[in-house]
Amino acid sequence: MNPTSIPPLQDEAARLRSIAFLNLAHGLDHFVLLIYPTVVIGLEVVYGLPYSELIALSSTAFLAFGIFSLPAGWLADRWSRRNMMAAFFFGCGASLIAIAVAPNLMALTAAMFALGVFAAIYHPVGMAMLIEASGAKGRTLAFNGVCGNLGVSLAAGISGALAYWIDWRAAFYAPAAVLIASGVLYVWLTPDDAHHAKSRQKKPAVPLSPKVMAMLFSLFLVIAVSSGLVFNVLTIALPKIVDEGMAKDVPLVLIGSVATGVLICGALAQLSVGRLVEWVSPHIMFAIITGIGFVGNLWAAYAGGVWLMIALAIAVAAIYGQVTVNDMILARYTADAWRGRVYAVRYFTLFISAGIAIAMISLLHNAGGFGMVLGANSAIALFMFLSTLALVVLIANIENRHATATAAQPAE
Repeated sequence: MNPTSIPPLQDEAARLRSIAFLNLAHGLDHFVLLIYPTVVIGLEVVYGLPYSELIALSSTAFLAFGIFSLPAGWLADRWSRRNMMAAFFFGCGASLIAIAVAPNLMALTAAMFALGVFAAIYHPVGMAMLIEASGAKGRTLAFNGVCGNLGVSLAAGISGALAYWIDWRAAFYAPAAVLIASGVLYVWLTPDDAHHAKSRQKKPAVPLSPKVMAMLFSLFLVIAVSSGLVFNVLTIALPKIVDEGMAKDVPLVLIGSVATGVLICGALAQLSVGRLVEWVSPHIMFAIITGIGFVGNLWAAYAGGVWLMIALAIAVAAIYGQVTVNDMILARYTADAWRGRVYAVRYFTLFISAGIAIAMISLLHNAGGFGMVLGANSAIALFMFLSTLALVVLIANIENRHATATAAQPAE
């Protein structure tokens, strides 16, 4: 499928520059949200509180990450996508500094909330910009997804290393400096686009009736919630799962490195998916990937040691691999003029589930350890797979009708 065509741009170099900044922003967006879930293992000694209580403090960041994606997408469509991205760079950098200098847990929680507010900007805004600049090409979306996955992957290793070799505050100061420097370059090299808001395409590649549109986007919302739960449980709890699944009292730097290795599998899978969608329809790939994800999650619930790491690698590869095809499918049925708001709703449902995931980790870990957490996650992954099968049937009908209608149109 070709969801949209690449719009004519005045400067090809400017288009490529914009894509490069969006790739960087995606990596940083996921990186900054996963610093705390890594260093929190070491904060158990600093604050004298158990993991289950300290990890719950990060729920403010993840809740804000979901909630504020809605106004971010609305502002981007009606004002300036470029200026919203500038706010992302500077706001996230300032929030990380605030976390590092927080004098107590209350201030730390407030600073993490601010981080979630600014981090919420990227997905509804950045994805709309990327779709517009790239024409929703599978390889470009896959590489952008890989950049996000690398942010997730490197967060555990780099944060763990900085906390181990320097101190936990250094894990926040270093990425803050990168974000602020990137923001300066972004504003300098990227022109304002506020004047483009009224000229964006208002018709999707495949028009839908109101009834079919409601059915399609309802399924997308269900899949977004379930995939958000699976994604957040895996990424937030992964350092602690490695800690308990490998051995007790393993150095934080080693835990972070193993977690990074598992998450890199997601990046490799997404590159492969970006190539495969050139040969296999995205909605078919979607069903295959979510089926593999269910198998990986179920296996992880019963595995231990090295087999647990392999099962987690499969589960992580699947949850990241589905992102590319998900974005491609959604882009085909949405117009550019309101794509920021559509992605905002999708990512709102996707990331608001992080708060539920944190509560789920805390409660189930206390009740039965990570075996129970991963068992519940596999049940959610099964529900996601079944929802994807329903989506595939609906899309097949939509595409058949669209092909028939297109073939029936007289040649000009």
